[in-house]
Amino acid sequence: MTHQQAPPAPEPPSADAVAAVRGFSRFYTRVIGALDEGHLSSPFSLAEVRVLYEVAHRDLPYASDIGRDLRLDAGYLSRLLRTLEERGLVVRTPSPSDGRQSLIALTVVGRTTVDDLEARANAAVASLLATRTAAECARLSLALRSASVVLGDTAAANSQPPYLLRAHGPGDMGWVIARHGVLYADEYQWDSTFEALVARIAADFIDHFDAAREHCWIAERDGVNVGCVFLVKHPDRDGVAKLRMLLVEPEARGLGIGKRLVDECTRFARRSGYHTISLWTNDILVGARQIYQRAGYRLMSEDAHHSFGHDLVGQYWELAL
Repeated sequence: MTHQQAPPAPEPPSADAVAAVRGFSRFYTRVIGALDEGHLSSPFSLAEVRVLYEVAHRDLPYASDIGRDLRLDAGYLSRLLRTLEERGLVVRTPSPSDGRQSLIALTVVGRTTVDDLEARANAAVASLLATRTAAECARLSLALRSASVVLGDTAAANSQPPYLLRAHGPGDMGWVIARHGVLYADEYQWDSTFEALVARIAADFIDHFDAAREHCWIAERDGVNVGCVFLVKHPDRDGVAKLRMLLVEPEARGLGIGKRLVDECTRFARRSGYHTISLWTNDILVGARQIYQRAGYRLMSEDAHHSFGHDLVGQYWELAL
C-alpha cells in the first residue's frame, strides 16, 4: 500500500535563526559603514545614496514607487528628494497623467555623482574580498543569493547564476562522502552509518565503473562543488538503472541544479538503452521527492525501517523511459 504525504507545515523560526539574522545584520552594517555620517566617504547618507541608485536604475520612476520599494515614509522621502534637488542631483516633474505624482530623473551632475558612488561601492567590496580565495568568494555569492531568495527577493529567485556539470575527477568521491555525512547529520540528525553507506556506494562505483552504462555528474560553480548525482546499473534487473546520491548544497538550492541533475540521468539512461530508472529514498526527504515527482517518477512501494539512528519510511520510485 502506498500513500503520499503532504509537506509538513513550516515551523516558527527558532531563536537561534532570529539571533543569527540579527547578528549578521549588525556585523554587516558595520562592515559596509552603513551608520557612517557620509556613506562611502561621500557627503551623502546611506538613504540618499539608495534613493539616487533607484532613480539611476529606473526609467523616470514615480516618487511613490521609490518610497514603496525602499519602504520609506512619504514625508521622509519628500525631504530626501528636496535635499537632492537643492544639490542639483535630481529634478522632479509632475506626472502628465496624475498631477499628484512626481516623476524623478537624474541631472547630468546627478549621473556623474551616481557613477562615482558606484565606483566607490565596487572598490569597497573588492577590497573586502581581496584576501578571500576564489572558492570562498563563490561560496559567499551562492550563500548571499540563497539568503535573498529565502527572504523573498524575486529578482534573485528568477536569476540563473552560471554553473557547469562535469564528470567526476580526482577527489570528488571524497567530497561526495563528506558532504553527504555532514549535510544529513545537520539536516536530519542521521548518524555515521549513513556516511558509511555512501562510502561503500562510492567505492563500488569506482571499483566497477562502466563508462558506457554509468555516470556521475558533479555540479560546480566557480570551482566549487555544489551538487552531484550518480546513475549506475541495477545489480539484479536487466535494463534498469539506479539513480543514487542526489545532493545539492544548501547555498545552491533554488537554482534548478537538482532538476538538471535528474534530467541528465534520464537523458543518459535513454541513450544507454535502459528502459527504467529506479531509486530508493525516504519520505522525509521532501525536496528530493518533489524533484522526482515533477520528472515523472512514480512511487512504487514503501516500507518502514530503522536506519541511520532513526525510524524511517523508505520509498521506491521508478521512471519508465
